[in-house]
Amino acid sequence: MKIAILSDIHANREAFEACLADADRRGAQRLVILGDVVGYGADPAWAVWRTMELANAGAIVLRGNHDEAAVAERGGMNPDATAAAAWTRDALDPEAKAFLAALPLEAEEEDRLYVHADAHDPARWHYVRDAEDARRSLDAVQARIVLCGHVHVPALYGLTAAAKLVSFKPVTDVAIPLMRPRRWLAVLGAVGQPRDGDPAAAWAMLDTASSELTIHRVPYDVATAAEKIRHAGLPESLAARLARGR
Repeated sequence: MKIAILSDIHANREAFEACLADADRRGAQRLVILGDVVGYGADPAWAVWRTMELANAGAIVLRGNHDEAAVAERGGMNPDATAAAAWTRDALDPEAKAFLAALPLEAEEEDRLYVHADAHDPARWHYVRDAEDARRSLDAVQARIVLCGHVHVPALYGLTAAAKLVSFKPVTDVAIPLMRPRRWLAVLGAVGQPRDGDPAAAWAMLDTASSELTIHRVPYDVATAAEKIRHAGLPESLAARLARGR
């Protein structure tokens, strides 16, 4: 089965639509969304509505920290994120908020665990930024493959049978074999706000038949997404960073 995995949409309609269209062209048979449907971007109501539609069609959808912040105030965010969360709460109707509040923090399917942040303690929203973080996540669960987001920068970590952890930087459009008996943790890039220097939206395809993971990048209308952020009165930095991919 070909599973399209998207994370960190951040209310970026243009990027979300581009990734969904690309996944469809590439033959995706299942869809997983790893959270942060909203936050930062200017189309939260549409993003939640589209995600609800996908969930009703069978997609797995998880809750991210920005989804949580859109339902109720929470600390630990920088000023721009806090301002965007407050604006998003005002932009969402009760049905959208109820949908986000009910989303699970993780989901397990066969040998895979889907989670937004660190699998060791998903509710704490810790980032998986290095090998030590990846090992903590893998040691906390039984799944052979852990897939998460939150960082906005693609990365891959493999744990050998001898407990040696190796890290990889995924190359766009190059399939990576997730070989046994090694266990794996993949950090996906962001659909709506990439931070690796490439403004193109990121998503991943997991082929369960061949056990291969491929990171894809999709150009989208960055200018329109940024202008919507400015028009909404959200912080300028949230618009400017889309073109930089930072």
